[in-house]
Amino acid sequence: MDYLRSFGSAAVSTLVQKSGLNLPFSLGAKVYSCETFWTLYDATKREDGSLVSVFEYDLTHPLNKSTIPLARNSLRKLRTVRHPDVLRYIDVVESDSAICIMTERVRPLPLALSQSSSNVPREREDWLIWGLHRISVALAFLNDSASSTHGNVRPNAIFITPSGEWKLGGFEVLSNPKDDLSVIYTMGGLMPDAMACAPPEVKKDGWSALKDVSVSAADGYALGLLLHAVFNPTHPPPPTAQPPHPPPPVSSRGAIPLSVFPSFKKLLNPNAKSRMSPKNLLDIGMAESGGEGHGFFVHNRLVKVCAGLDGFTLSSESDKASLLRTLKESASSFPPEFVSYRILPCLASALEFGGASAATIVPLVLQFGKNVAPDDYGSVVVAPLVKLFASADRGTRIALLDSLPEFVEKLDKKTVVDKIWPNLQTGFTDTVAIIREATVRAIVLLSPKLSDRILNNDLLRHLARLQSDPEASIRTNTCILIGRLGPSLGYNTKRKVLVPAFSMALKDSFVHARVAGVMAFMATAECFEIEDVASKVVAAILGATLDKEKLVRDHAFKAVELFVKRLEAHASTMPETASTEDGGDDLAARLPGAYTQAGLVNSATGAAAALTGWAVSSLGKKLAPADMQTTISSTIEGSTLTPTINGSASPLPVTPISPSANPVRSKGLQLGGNKAPTSTLADEVANEAGQGSSRLWNDDLIDINADEGDWSAFESAPPAVESKLASTTDSLGFGITLRPSSPIPDEWGAMASSSRPTSRSSTSHPSQISRTLSPHPRRSIVSSPLAPAFSPASSTRSTPISSPRPLPNTADNTPPTSMAGMSKEEKAAEMARRKEERRLRIEKLKEQKKNAAAAGKV
Repeated sequence: MDYLRSFGSAAVSTLVQKSGLNLPFSLGAKVYSCETFWTLYDATKREDGSLVSVFEYDLTHPLNKSTIPLARNSLRKLRTVRHPDVLRYIDVVESDSAICIMTERVRPLPLALSQSSSNVPREREDWLIWGLHRISVALAFLNDSASSTHGNVRPNAIFITPSGEWKLGGFEVLSNPKDDLSVIYTMGGLMPDAMACAPPEVKKDGWSALKDVSVSAADGYALGLLLHAVFNPTHPPPPTAQPPHPPPPVSSRGAIPLSVFPSFKKLLNPNAKSRMSPKNLLDIGMAESGGEGHGFFVHNRLVKVCAGLDGFTLSSESDKASLLRTLKESASSFPPEFVSYRILPCLASALEFGGASAATIVPLVLQFGKNVAPDDYGSVVVAPLVKLFASADRGTRIALLDSLPEFVEKLDKKTVVDKIWPNLQTGFTDTVAIIREATVRAIVLLSPKLSDRILNNDLLRHLARLQSDPEASIRTNTCILIGRLGPSLGYNTKRKVLVPAFSMALKDSFVHARVAGVMAFMATAECFEIEDVASKVVAAILGATLDKEKLVRDHAFKAVELFVKRLEAHASTMPETASTEDGGDDLAARLPGAYTQAGLVNSATGAAAALTGWAVSSLGKKLAPADMQTTISSTIEGSTLTPTINGSASPLPVTPISPSANPVRSKGLQLGGNKAPTSTLADEVANEAGQGSSRLWNDDLIDINADEGDWSAFESAPPAVESKLASTTDSLGFGITLRPSSPIPDEWGAMASSSRPTSRSSTSHPSQISRTLSPHPRRSIVSSPLAPAFSPASSTRSTPISSPRPLPNTADNTPPTSMAGMSKEEKAAEMARRKEERRLRIEKLKEQKKNAAAAGKV
């Protein structure tokens, strides 16, 4: 109760205390009071929180005892009289102590005149004439349609809505003059300051004199006094209001417009029968012709705008275009409240019906919205526009999307996700291409306000479909959009979506779509992991470097340069060698200086050998672990290698190799898919040993019955590939000639006799790689490298490899000719020659084996 008393509403407090009523409103600040008769409060409707006003009639005040019937008459008339220009009744709370009438939110005219925001005389004049027009319409309705006399037309009975519209109130003495017991006859004089607006006949003969005049006589005279009061609020009433009621001279008009002044004089005519009625004033003011003193209403900007807005949906297209043109030209001259609460709601309502004018209305709404107070912008401008996204009219949708940049900053994330996105996404599948394209462009602005679920799921599904759109511009803009969205996507989404999406754009038939694909790669460069840059991104862009269009090629080369620089920057931070799993150094780190990259560059072979070492290392790293099973065991000084054959063990003396700090292994490089595995070779060796072959270890570890040798892959390859592959293998050191009886010296003190070269880029723990081969117990081999050792230098390298015990020569020791620099025909001839040499060696080995078997039988 203290809250209510703090605003001076003792009557309302008493009402609540005594009756226990639950008021339908929350009372706010006191706005105005008409002496002790009524008090106006701002209030809020409890049901929906809308703004309302409350007129409180305190029935307990001593001075108000006699006016209680007037308060009840006001309530009764407000309930029954409904008109757009009459104060709108909402609800009432009444008891023996007070009557509280709830109406639309208003403020009294005197207060509005003192707080008028317009300092421009022309704008103020337009607003006043527009207001008088509305009051004239309301009085004409009461006098003619309701056959009633208002009897209380004064500034205190006029109320202004938030939109600036004038509403007629003050119905305390409103009554039908034909009723002899009407309130205006019996209690008209009880109104506060009743004689201030009374016509001369009432001042002379009392209120009953109105029985002998027309129902509009009193209201016409009061309307003339009101006209003078609003145009000259600081002036006293005109001399005509006092006996002998002289006609007002032109010099006394003050701020009254010249076009209105003739009608003003007629309204104040002391003769009731000759006096102009409100209806006559309305007719003269709305007349488009008639000379001076006519048309002051119809030519008023606000009157024309309101008339056009009220009938906008039923107007012709030409009338709509004319109204919209007027609004656009006069946008800055309208009162802010008129724009916010009268023009904008009408325009938004007109947009709900769509049509060709939508493209003009939406920009106009945003133009008027610039003058709206920031606190009201959301409810007055944004809310109606957001609601329009649900419209199925394409004209409205395209207008909203084109104007989105002007109000997107005023949208919050919840509004976009809950209200805009569900309707906006229908544009992706619209049958009209311009809607689809505008929807794609709009996402660029709305994406910061979309949720992660929408960005990483719903939106990307739509964009994936649009990348195959028939319209080239839509495909291009879709690629650009994905590039813009890249940084805001989730980590997994980036890796799954970006490269395929941009690669698809690079294959588009439209040149600008391909350019967009390249540019999108560059724009999202930071979104790719460095491994993806090396394996996917650069590979995808390289094809565009040979595009038919120079524009695409130029951008592709720039993109490749960008990503290569990034790769170089990352590579510069990497160590020179990679550590093994057991923390040991890489095999290359323990090679003699002649076999390191630096050593190779300074050796006789120069940079070509360095390139060869890099290429072999790279190829070895690309092989699967299952393909590199051949091992090499490194033993420290004093250790022995014990081969095992057929399950029997016999220690064999071997020549110790150079000591090494850490055990290493080298994996074999398998060139052919039909290569016999090591286990098969071991079994064959064991069988031959069992047969007593005296020259077993003088030969290479090779299955002489297997014709698919190391080069089978090259022999069976297609001609075009064979040529390239042969050249590559030769330059990379793969041109190895098998020499069963010609060991290659190794400066490590071990024999390199493996028929399959092994990679030196892989190392392993000795426990994982140690293998021993034991010869037949009947024979003992003094010294032989049982585990194949890989020589880092190929047959084309100049680095010597030595062995302490060379085996007897069984083949030509002439090193194979290098194919580097050969033409395609020369390389093919060299390959044929090598194949023939190999065939002859195999035949010779078979013959030796046959002779050895025959000698054993003897």
